[in-house]
Amino acid sequence: MNQTLNLLIGLAMGLNLLALGSSRLPSIIRTMAAQGVILGLLPLVIEPAFGWRVGLVALATVVMKGLAIPTLLRRAMRTANIDREVEPFIGFVPSLLLGAFGTIAAVAAARSLPLLPAHASTLVVPGALASILTGFILLVGRVKAISQVCGFLIMENGIYLFGMLLITSTPLLVESGILLDLVGAVFVIGIIVDRIQRAFDSLDTRKLTVLRE
Repeated sequence: MNQTLNLLIGLAMGLNLLALGSSRLPSIIRTMAAQGVILGLLPLVIEPAFGWRVGLVALATVVMKGLAIPTLLRRAMRTANIDREVEPFIGFVPSLLLGAFGTIAAVAAARSLPLLPAHASTLVVPGALASILTGFILLVGRVKAISQVCGFLIMENGIYLFGMLLITSTPLLVESGILLDLVGAVFVIGIIVDRIQRAFDSLDTRKLTVLRE
């Protein structure tokens, strides 16, 4: 079980670096969607004994993270007629180096934490920390609103991964609540992106600095 779990989380951590090194918005969206699908399968690997309840949460996670949200982002991208991040606050190579260093630091930090033996032998904590850091870098280092939304969602993936530590003791209603929060956040972000596009005919968040009362 641990081998399969570590393989899936390792793939998710690799997708973090792929998102940081890409300038094309479709690639970032696909990377975020693939990571969402991988993380959606984790409950089935960690606690298959819960049966249909775990399957329901996994299905909802895969549909939301892997299909619904990426579709909304692609539609916003086509409406804005943009497909590339041109002048990020943090360059692509520095972002990739920060992500790689953060991933190594996350693995090292997880070894010093007082984890249960069952958790210490997995990449759940390093993967969660690395995803949160990756999302933060995208959130503050990119200019386009769609890239920042992807950063927020990758950061949420890290928080979701942390929740996997408690799946055996936390009711699945809590995991469903995480998905509900995600849906609400995405709708709010969608409204913000739409208003930026309507007001400035661009998704460049730097234009928000011209706002005045």
